[in-house]
Amino acid sequence: MPILGVIQPEIIKIDENIRLRRYNSQNSFALQWYQDSETLMMVDGKEVPYDTARLNKMYTYLDEHGELYFIEVKDDNCYVPIGDVTFWKDDMPIVIGKKEYRGNGIGKKVITKLIQRGTQLGYPSLFVHEVYNYNIGSQKLFESVGFKKYKTTPSGYRYRLDLV
Repeated sequence: MPILGVIQPEIIKIDENIRLRRYNSQNSFALQWYQDSETLMMVDGKEVPYDTARLNKMYTYLDEHGELYFIEVKDDNCYVPIGDVTFWKDDMPIVIGKKEYRGNGIGKKVITKLIQRGTQLGYPSLFVHEVYNYNIGSQKLFESVGFKKYKTTPSGYRYRLDLV
């Protein structure tokens, strides 16, 4: 659950070309991300495409439990959503929905900025609920910024980063 009294920023600037924009219930553009079989395997571990109702349910859940943002990149002086991330101390699900933006450091920049936010908010630790054992890209991402595997799950690993 979001911490009482903590105001979620509307925008978090990552660098000159990347920002996080607070979720505002407008999500129709994201449906295609959650209909892609490769993305679905990384996110859910199964290839069951989302429909609008399931997408809305997911975003409502994430928005109620943490700070939900769309990851946006600047393209011709206009920001375009390419993925999403939710930040709360118990989990940090991140999806780069537009495949052409994967593997070029955007996820690492986003997670690094959210680690800084966790430190500013006084969180003693941050957690990632689960990364599937075959999602090597996400494992490398979280390990590259200091997260450590602390528990094996039936499908993968849980991660922890101590901030204090």
